[in-house]
Amino acid sequence: MEGDQAAQLRHLKNGGDARDSMTKGTDRSGFHCDQRDSSIRVIAITSGKGGVGKTNITANLGYFLSKMKKRIMIIDADMGLANIDLILGLTPKYNLYHVLKGERTIADTLMVGPGGIKILPSASGIQEITELSKGQKLALLDELNAVNENLDFVLIDTGAGIAGNVMYFNMAAKEIIVVTSPEPTSLTDAYALIKILYRRYARKRFRILVNMVKDPAEGKEIFKRLSHATDHFLNITIEYLGYILYDDKLPEAVKRQKALAELHPYAPASKCMASLAEKLGMEDMPVQDEQGSIKFFWDNIINTNHG
Repeated sequence: MEGDQAAQLRHLKNGGDARDSMTKGTDRSGFHCDQRDSSIRVIAITSGKGGVGKTNITANLGYFLSKMKKRIMIIDADMGLANIDLILGLTPKYNLYHVLKGERTIADTLMVGPGGIKILPSASGIQEITELSKGQKLALLDELNAVNENLDFVLIDTGAGIAGNVMYFNMAAKEIIVVTSPEPTSLTDAYALIKILYRRYARKRFRILVNMVKDPAEGKEIFKRLSHATDHFLNITIEYLGYILYDDKLPEAVKRQKALAELHPYAPASKCMASLAEKLGMEDMPVQDEQGSIKFFWDNIINTNHG
């Protein structure tokens, strides 16, 4: 059944042609393996706990990057609880559920959001995709490999926590940004996520973004606490990416189903996210973990006994 899902997607993607989608231009070691592949920044924006603002950060970061003339695709990977289309006021006709069912390709499903960003919406309230099977994971990887877009950044808005889907999308990314907040539970859950990604999946590089802080000093203090734990117990070094100020204009933007950056570009949180986008957009490609690459992820999927 799982093999049939992957085959069905490949068949659909090729317009009914039985050729394997991996025979030209792609392989299973990354997103679209042509000359552009090495320059595409594939970033998972993830968290150990829900409610830390991860989805809003992804949407607004994508918007600001697009204003820098960067070509952006956002993947809503919060399977079963998706809402990035909702906060941006989009109404998708198809979503990842239709892709996983083999009914539509990713190309059929992509939407255009504010600033021209491409959005790959997921489904909400469908229990069967809250934990992808091995066959669904392989089929989705095939589809992602075949995405034929000229892109600079792929931002993956993962679910929160340490479930299998969260691990899958974190491992599919080249870079990981962990979002946390000043809440003690958010901090401990961020540590738990980092620990599992390091010990079980060999990821060693994490960038930390502290959201909803009262001032810059609080952001640095939260990072210091997390860094002390990772240094002491995991023997890995994490990087402080920055902070985002608490902003009472954000709930208004959510209610109006607009990106905060679009509605209030000079709000305190918007300014923070604009600075973050500038940092990401101007920096050189960070050094990546060989063991944390998608090739390692692919091998893990193939060899694991878990669905």
